[in-house]
Amino acid sequence: MPLRYAVIGTGMMGQEHIRNIALLDDAEIVAIADTDPSMRAKGLATAVEHGSAAAAAYASHDDLIAQCDVDAYVVVTPNDTHAGIMDALLGTNKPILLEKPAATTPRDAWAMAQAARTRPAPVWVGMEYRFMPAVSRLIEELEAGTAGRPHMVSIMEHRFPFLDKVEFWNRSFARTGGTMVEKCCHFFDLMRFLTRSEPLRVFASGGQDVNFLGDFDKPGHQPVIDNAYVIVEFENGMRASLDLCMFAEGSWWQEQVSVVGDKAKLVASVPGPARFNPDAGARLSRFGVFPRGDALRHEEDIDIDRALLDAGDHAGSTYFQHRAFADMVQAQSAPQVTLDDGAMAVEMGAAAETAIKEKRAIDIEARPALLKGAA
Repeated sequence: MPLRYAVIGTGMMGQEHIRNIALLDDAEIVAIADTDPSMRAKGLATAVEHGSAAAAAYASHDDLIAQCDVDAYVVVTPNDTHAGIMDALLGTNKPILLEKPAATTPRDAWAMAQAARTRPAPVWVGMEYRFMPAVSRLIEELEAGTAGRPHMVSIMEHRFPFLDKVEFWNRSFARTGGTMVEKCCHFFDLMRFLTRSEPLRVFASGGQDVNFLGDFDKPGHQPVIDNAYVIVEFENGMRASLDLCMFAEGSWWQEQVSVVGDKAKLVASVPGPARFNPDAGARLSRFGVFPRGDALRHEEDIDIDRALLDAGDHAGSTYFQHRAFADMVQAQSAPQVTLDDGAMAVEMGAAAETAIKEKRAIDIEARPALLKGAA
């Protein structure tokens, strides 16, 4: 019997999740929910188009929970709604995939993690960037010791501005937690994953210099950071940096992730979505190993199935994440990305926002009390 999914939130990213679930062998969308009638209609149309002709549509998550039996929930609503929706879903005893960020504030994110501690069914936080094929290759080689002892992590994202969404919710600090939380929680999660350590201190400089200037008399608009440099120091002595620019959609590579060790440098490079760059569909992701000394470098192109590229904007990673999530549900195993991971990413993002606004380094308390309680 196929896994029965309910998708709550059917905007752009919700529809990407629907398309990727449809690519799984034994899965179907049985229900969608969205408070916005237009998005609800588009989400249902996407589900039907991709093989879930019997999917039901609901105007609220409460109605969906009460009226539809499912095997797993996927939450893809605006950030500020996550806490309330999760409060309802945590009582269902069904697996949940919660899109990043877990919440808009560290307080809400840690409270969610605490509320789920004794829950038997797993909660997975949607950090797609871990599952980009080029990044997966980097992780594979890092774990194999190819870089030697790692010391530095560098992440660059040079991309397009925030897209137009319902009520411009993604351009509101109150609704997103700010760019460093909304967009960059992905990268802070990657930093922790690659360093295998916890953050101690965050330095950052950034601002809003190009995008949406003069738009803030419109409903929903608030100033949002569109470029920044962030440096994070970790407990194990490693350092990580983020270089973010959201007015650089002409870049050949949208993301580059590198780890430098005492033996070699590992680099994963990912192009932007084809729909924003006419030739991007012809660009392959790339992974490279660049050893110290006289050893030969190695570079390989990573060709991703076109069906996966067409299903979303994240280089196939949404599919690979869903494949892993479905395997977890079927095996009744633990999530690869936990609510603690999600909360720490929010903690780091909020620290970066504060560091930029207050022009000072932010110390992150030695692992928040709620996380200590999970040990």
